Amino acid sequence: MSGGIFYEIAKRNVRIHLLRSSLAMLGIIIGVVAIASMGILGNSLVLTVSDSLKTVGDSVIVTPHVGGNTRGFGGGGGGATSLTLSEQDFLQIKRVSAPNVAIPVLQSSDRMQLGVGSDEIVATIYGLNPDDVPELLKLKEGGYSRGNSGCLVGSKFADDHNVKVGSRILIGTDGNKGTLRVTGIIEERGMAFDVSTDSAVVATKDWFDAAYNRNDFDKVVVKVKKLEDLPIVKSAIEKQMNKRDTVVDVMDTRKTMDTIFQAFGQITTFVSAIGGISMLVAGVSILNIMMMSVTERIKEIGIMRSIGAQRKEVMAMFLYEAAILGIIGSIIGGVMSLLGGYAISTLMLQNTKYLFVPSSMIHIVYGMTFGITICLICGIYPAWRAANLNPIDALRHE
Repeated sequence: MSGGIFYEIAKRNVRIHLLRSSLAMLGIIIGVVAIASMGILGNSLVLTVSDSLKTVGDSVIVTPHVGGNTRGFGGGGGGATSLTLSEQDFLQIKRVSAPNVAIPVLQSSDRMQLGVGSDEIVATIYGLNPDDVPELLKLKEGGYSRGNSGCLVGSKFADDHNVKVGSRILIGTDGNKGTLRVTGIIEERGMAFDVSTDSAVVATKDWFDAAYNRNDFDKVVVKVKKLEDLPIVKSAIEKQMNKRDTVVDVMDTRKTMDTIFQAFGQITTFVSAIGGISMLVAGVSILNIMMMSVTERIKEIGIMRSIGAQRKEVMAMFLYEAAILGIIGSIIGGVMSLLGGYAISTLMLQNTKYLFVPSSMIHIVYGMTFGITICLICGIYPAWRAANLNPIDALRHE
């Protein structure tokens, strides 16, 4: 007998029991949407973090070891850390990390006014050598400051406080530490391990030294030219600085990023597995419906076998039915996954820029493939049972 006949019979049976078939497909749809949406969310989260950290993936960051070396107590202003790196420490780090660029960073927080008579706010202030700033920061508008009276501000700081190029900022209570003119606005950097400038002010090192009476550093950022050299530079700094005691902590940002992404990957797998549970429940529903279909059609199967239908053809008929349920349910689920991914990305991440990238779309393919596979697997036993019914007993069945 022609295989097309058994496919048409399978389609007819789905149509006859449309409500039952629709409920079975609903389980598959929910499973596909759950798996794909969770996968899209996880991938979007990884890409969002990756995009935020891409500017610091080439850095080695050196900070004083907390609880260890105490030789660098500084007299910095409000918020400055008491454990610091000396000029000698910086020179050693610079020497062992050459030819890579070592950038000393001063950091504090202070009160400031955005104009005479305005309300005071508190923000982070960084002190950097003017020559080092282009290596570390890119500008959204304006220019880099060279003189001690100029400064840069982060893009979020500028947006939140309506600061523009040319604005003046009074630092300290009533401007007692001086006035800085904004010469440029820094591009948004997002999360950063080195300097978090989005809501900060960046002044020159000389101005910072004079304002806070500082001659030491809070950290040193080494920008490594070749990513494969990151572990080598990190090891060289640790070997040089921590000969006898642990004086500094050295962080390889790329390794830290890999750890973060691995954790996000595990979270994505976990939430997708939760979605997979709903797919398994749908598979049980498919198995139950197929078993009911076999029971209802025992006499029909007996007639088919008596007029020459082979076991493999009867088995194929029921597998066709399972495949129809799986394919239609998975296609509808795949389409709805786009809406689910859009909704969950908007709700959790407040953006959908990573929704249509290939690494997100592949999760829809995974969900649909899993849905079809589950349906076929759950259809195997009922199909086998139907194919192995005794034709004579089947004809006698009432």
